[in-house]
Amino acid sequence: MKLSKEDADLYFDLMWRLMFFGNQQLGLIAKVRDIEAYCDLPQECKVKVRAAVFAQPTLIEQYVQENPDRLSEDKLAIVGQWKKFILREFYIERHLKSYSIFIDGDDNVYGVIGLYESLGDIIHKSYLPAYVKTILLPFKGHVIYDGLIQSSSIFFGSGIKSELKEIYLRAKQQGKITASFEKPAKASRSSKAKKLKNWRSEIELLNKMAKPLKGGAGQPALYSPVFSLVKASLDLALVAVTDMSNTELLYKKLEKVNRAFRKVEDTIYRM
Repeated sequence: MKLSKEDADLYFDLMWRLMFFGNQQLGLIAKVRDIEAYCDLPQECKVKVRAAVFAQPTLIEQYVQENPDRLSEDKLAIVGQWKKFILREFYIERHLKSYSIFIDGDDNVYGVIGLYESLGDIIHKSYLPAYVKTILLPFKGHVIYDGLIQSSSIFFGSGIKSELKEIYLRAKQQGKITASFEKPAKASRSSKAKKLKNWRSEIELLNKMAKPLKGGAGQPALYSPVFSLVKASLDLALVAVTDMSNTELLYKKLEKVNRAFRKVEDTIYRM
């Protein structure tokens, strides 16, 4: 996913204004008299200015307070949010339709979108996971990177890939992928009730229906372990919908499922 061209144009216009202001305050690159001249600088000069500005984030606050370009309140608010920037090394674990998954060294997971191009067009999925250094910024409810990204040619083995995948899946399951720096609005009680269905009565009914299932007595050998697996799975499901926070009990029920599964597997193997 990427920004619209209009939003990407706006982002770079605001960023170059901030960088030009920072260059003026710090006196890094001489003879840059206006924003157009700054835009024409070679990449290595922009990298130098960018590093210096984000090393002194008070410059962002100073720009907002002085508002030298007489920006509107909306545009000024966008720049002001950049005080929340994150400058770190990240692993890009995968590209999704909505965003690309960035994971930092503390296992924080971010959903990042591109600017004029999606990140999948910049770093092909065949090179993932990729180890990069960049700056993450808030922009209109999204997390973006600042337009400059340093990547390394490190290739990772199956161990690191599996670990990163698990970090992503855990964050996804727990709803901890940061795709916006804005605080989500609190959901009303009625909306929460609509989202969560109580499955207890259905599972209890299935448990009751499964109770007569028995093997033995001249029936095929596969029946008994399969029926045990069905009952063990329903026991696990019941705990999942009634006492999800009781992880100790969930693990006990899961082990029962695993034992039943292994018996089914052994029986099929003997067949």
